[in-house]
Amino acid sequence: MTATSGIAAQSGRTAWRNWAGNVRATPARVVTPASVGELQEEVRRAAAQGLRVKAVGTGHSFTAAAATDGVLIRPQGLSGILSADRAAGTVTVAAGTPLKDLNRALAAQGLSLTNMGDIMEQTVSGATSTGTHGTGRDSASLATQIRALELVTADGRLMTCSEQGTEEERAVFAAARLGIGALGVITSLTFAVEPLFLLTAREEPMGFDRVTAEFDEHVAENEHFEFYWFPHTGNCNTKRNNRSQGPAAPLGAVSGWIEDELLSNGVFQAVNSLGRAVPAAIPSIARIASRALSARTYTDIPYKVFTSPRRVRFVEMEYALPRERAVEALRELKALVDRSRLRISFPVEVRTAPADDIPLSTASGRDTAYIAVHMYRGTPYQGYFTAAERLFTAHGGRPHWGKVHTRDAEYLAAAYPRFGEFTALRDRVDPDRVFGNDYLRRVLGD
Repeated sequence: MTATSGIAAQSGRTAWRNWAGNVRATPARVVTPASVGELQEEVRRAAAQGLRVKAVGTGHSFTAAAATDGVLIRPQGLSGILSADRAAGTVTVAAGTPLKDLNRALAAQGLSLTNMGDIMEQTVSGATSTGTHGTGRDSASLATQIRALELVTADGRLMTCSEQGTEEERAVFAAARLGIGALGVITSLTFAVEPLFLLTAREEPMGFDRVTAEFDEHVAENEHFEFYWFPHTGNCNTKRNNRSQGPAAPLGAVSGWIEDELLSNGVFQAVNSLGRAVPAAIPSIARIASRALSARTYTDIPYKVFTSPRRVRFVEMEYALPRERAVEALRELKALVDRSRLRISFPVEVRTAPADDIPLSTASGRDTAYIAVHMYRGTPYQGYFTAAERLFTAHGGRPHWGKVHTRDAEYLAAAYPRFGEFTALRDRVDPDRVFGNDYLRRVLGD
């Protein structure tokens, strides 16, 4: 139906769930504003009714960061590139734009983001607000590439924020780049971009002992280094992405389909389904699958190298550790799996990021290594994640805001030196917690 304001709204209570299916909510109403003005009107209306407001993108978070029993805002009506300034090297994009649409539109204009994560299904506002990142020696998360933003505040004002604004606008800009939706509803983001370039990717199997022994060397020698370890084995697959002068040498259509669709999605789906039905078979399957990996090299534009299709659904926990603690933690995680009765069919992913200056960034103030653990959707994950989380927190880990974790404000206040700066700002801009929910109460406090 259409509300009298012109905002597309769903009548009655409609259940919402995230991509992984592990988070569900039943908001009082779901709205899809077609303009910034309509969004402002909806925030004012909700506040007057005593309802809380949360924006949700494509639901790729594994936490309840966007869940609400109040008004659920879908920003998909606010989509597309709004402007591009080649001289300044910036592009302004509406908040509901999927990253895949942004990447393709930028490439068509001969532009690119400097770094990105490994999937591109999320909206730009959802990805940045929860801390989506790729891997990089010098280049950091999506949020660090933001140069300005607009958001609707709790009183319905539209605030334009950047490092060139008023004191309040500068403070909101610094924090809202990665704000978990706690400071307002973002309507647009201005990203730094650069002329389109080429990356050469080298994917290569490598033993766990070797890759951990050489971890610092690989990070130092490559612009983007990551690897996957296959539990129950001593096998890993490494990926090194570095800028190239070309020529482009993309994956062939047939070989790319075989590797990225048939094997990484189709066969992997079947293997995980078998493992869920017969957990005892998982170690043998993992050994066979990891030994079947082969090296490949290709050169393409950035988003085609950084990202890949992920169609097999899973639940994920990821912790950001001080980079110097990563290898020790990984060895402890391998020992934990080896001595336990756990059966893990998904590889463990390891990436890095340089220190940044965003208060709630998982890399705030320190060079960081990320360790992500996954379980196939529908498989009990609590035992594995609980054990992994205990290990990660012992190394001073910070949980990804959009991935499963059990930490609360007391823990996080000690983990983030600028945590109090963020919560004090939140008290000023949303004292009535119009943008609050149960998740934010747990991780940020009342």
